[in-house]
Formats: sequence, structure tokens, C-alpha cells
Amino acid sequence: MSADAVFLAAAGQGHDWIAARVPHQGRMCLLDTVEQVTASDVVCTATSHTAPDNPMREAGRLGAACGIEYAAQAMALHGALVAEARGVPPPTMGFLVSVRAVALHVTRLDDVGERLTVQVHSDADNGDHSIYTFALSAEGRPLIDGRAIVMLDAAPLVSP
Repeated sequence: MSADAVFLAAAGQGHDWIAARVPHQGRMCLLDTVEQVTASDVVCTATSHTAPDNPMREAGRLGAACGIEYAAQAMALHGALVAEARGVPPPTMGFLVSVRAVALHVTRLDDVGERLTVQVHSDADNGDHSIYTFALSAEGRPLIDGRAIVMLDAAPLVSP
């Protein structure tokens, strides 16, 4: 399948399809829908921030910094789709190496009633590490943004 076909096929896919491509399952897979994918970008939506049983809630609240996990899951999804487009096996375990220039425009996500839009853009990718910029918004209102470095396939570094 061509890269364009991989990216086009992803658009409109839902939670279960996403969960099959990211490390988190069940309620911990926070993204609902893939809106758009290109070789350098993915846009997803989510409503899990309003769920009372969101596993990231603490004392009934979901702090804005939890938005980094939403972005990280979109990055993992993007990495899996780029691997598929390249015809190579998807990463099996990645991790967030660092986050920088994070701006929290709100203090909480659980009181944002609108659907979240999660956008990530790959600024650089060497096949092993990627640098992403990310932004979460709701109805165009900025909620959180920043930059992240991710290791796409950390499985070889994990000892049994």
C-alpha cells in the first residue's frame, strides 16, 4: 500500500483502530478518532477528558499537563502509521524522552466541555527518534502546546 493510501485509510478511524496501533488499551487509550494524517502530521480528537473514569484523573480532576499524554499517544499513532507507509514493522514500545517549551493555557482539561483536537507535527525524524511539536485545543481555543522528543522503538533497550 502506498504512503498516501495508508494515510488516507487512517482518516475517520476510531478508538479500537487507534488502540491496535498505540501502546495503551481500553480506557487508557485516550484518543477517539483520527481526523487527518500526512507524512509529518496527525490530527485526532478525544472526548475521554470528560469521562469520570478517565484513568489519569486525580481527586476527580484532570490536570492540563495530562494533555502531554494525549499528544504522546498521537505521536505513537503517527510513528506506527509512518512505519506502515515505509513498509517496516511498527515500533513496539516507545517512550517520551523530553518535553520542552510546554505552555499550559488552562489548568484543567476535565472542565473543557468541547471535544479536544490533538495535533502533532514531526519536525524531524531519523527513524529512531522524532521531534514533534504538539497542540491541544477545543473549538479553536488553545489548551496546551509544546515540543517533545520521542524514541520510537525503545524495546531493544528494555531488559527482560
